[in-house]
Order: sequence, then C-alpha cells, then structure tokens
Amino acid sequence: MSNIQYVGMTVANMEQSIKFYTEVLSFQKIKDLEVAGDDWSKLQGIFGLRMRVVQMQLGSEMIVLMEYLTPQGRPIPVDSRSNDRWFQHIAIAVKDMDKAYQHLRQYNVKHTSTSPQTLPENLKSAGVEAFYFKDPDGHNLELITFPPDKGDPKWLKETDQLFLGIDHSAVGVKDAQASFGLYRDRLKLELAAEVENYGSEFEHVTCVFGSRIHVNSLKGSEGIGFELLEYIAPTDGKNMPVDSRACDLWHYQTVISVNDLASLEQELRSAPCQFISPGIVKMSSNELGFSQALSIKDLDGHVLHLVAE
Repeated sequence: MSNIQYVGMTVANMEQSIKFYTEVLSFQKIKDLEVAGDDWSKLQGIFGLRMRVVQMQLGSEMIVLMEYLTPQGRPIPVDSRSNDRWFQHIAIAVKDMDKAYQHLRQYNVKHTSTSPQTLPENLKSAGVEAFYFKDPDGHNLELITFPPDKGDPKWLKETDQLFLGIDHSAVGVKDAQASFGLYRDRLKLELAAEVENYGSEFEHVTCVFGSRIHVNSLKGSEGIGFELLEYIAPTDGKNMPVDSRACDLWHYQTVISVNDLASLEQELRSAPCQFISPGIVKMSSNELGFSQALSIKDLDGHVLHLVAE
C-alpha cells in the first residue's frame, strides 16, 4: 500500500506565506532550500525553473510551500468555487473550533464558509464541525473537529495545542468511480469510508448553494488521508485549465511514496492518468526525502508525485 507523505502548493510570496502559516496556524519551518536543474525541471514539467522550497510542520504532519523565482505563474481565479475541479484543500484538525475560529478572526482571515458549521444528525458525518477559509494566495484550507465516534483517535488526545495537525487533503473530481482506477486500483489506497454531505449546514461550509457531495475517503498505510469529492449537485463546477502549470498558484502536488516505483511506472502507462515527467526522474539530492520521483496528473488534472525514498 502507498503512503501519502504530504501536500505541496505554489505560493506567490514565500515570506508572506511563512508568516501566515506560522503565526495564524502554528506551523513550524523545518527546512528552507532553493532548487533548480534538469531533475526538477523534468519533475515539475517546467523548463528552466528555480524554486524556493520550504517544509512546514504541524504536529506529526507536513506541507511544502514552493515559490517560483522563475518562471512565475498565474493567480487563482477570483471566481473560484468549492465545486470547481481545481479545488484542493488541506484539512487541519483543531482542539476547539470556537477558539480556533476566533483566533483566525484576529488575523482577518478570508472566509469561504459563512462560519463554522456542525453537520446534522441525519448525515453519517453528524457532529463533525467544519470551516473553510483561505490563505493569502487563495488556497483552500479547512478547520475540522470530530466527535468521539469519528475521526482519528489521535485528534481526541489531551493537549494544550489548539492546532493539532493535518487530517486529510481533498480534491474535486468529476467521477469518483473513474478516479478509483488510479487511486484505488493502481496506487492501492484503501477506500476507508463513503458519506454523502448535503443540507443547509453543509451549503454554508462550501458556500455553494444546493451542494451535495459524495465524499470518498482514502487511506494509505500511514500518513494523511485523501478524499475524492464528487459533486452530485450542482454540476456546473469548472474543469482544471488544460494549460495549468506547476508555477500557477492553484497548483497543488500530493506526494505519495510507493514500494516499487519502476513497476508502478509501467502499470501507469495504461492507467487513467497523464505523465508530466517523461518517466522516473533521478534526483540530484534527497534533501526533500526522496531520491527518485515520477510526476503525473489524475483524470481531473490534480498532480501527484510518486516517490521512492
């Protein structure tokens, strides 16, 4: 089984992003480096790139921020909505939703949700509290709390920390069953749960009127969870731009470690995905935790980096 290590995202101003994630969300910077060269150009699918890459840690989980010194990409469209297929978010587990929300308000964080919502009793996800918001570049983030009968037990442990760690990342997909051909059948992620979320409270979470989502929760052998969000309604979400590049600010890359990268590469040649890198790329250093990597897009254009340690 594969292991979802972390999610990376492209930012416009690294110092601004570091300040936001450390001050607002209690992340700690653990690595800060600059990368360039043919290996990174092949992996990211961009010729002549130079990037500043910063690893940030919260609890036992991590994200990676990437600022392109060259070339620079496009901002996230201002009319983006939660049902657009370029949607991806990182869900941060918190100890106390009310306190976390008030903390965010002190920093004038941009809302997506109207306010934190508790999902009602008629849903399988009853009792979960959720709030969507944005970082300075417009990347989607979520605060989430779980009742005692749901979620990872580690989020229920006694602690003085308000922001606990990263529970999952979620992506918008057009057809979850079609997406299983990559995520479940090739990458061997286990389908851990399926729920359908809808109703007034959920509409106020997504800020999409009439939203009804089929949520497919996938898990690797360890690491964060990964959700495929298929909007049953409304169905007018926009597709990922076909000319998307890793330097565009809506770019996320989900890093997944696999047991046998060479065998998987051959299998993926006939899988429902598109190669970004020409094949397996041997990295000039393993400063970011992997020596070889393969870059692909899923059916909806979400980028995955499959890595061998």
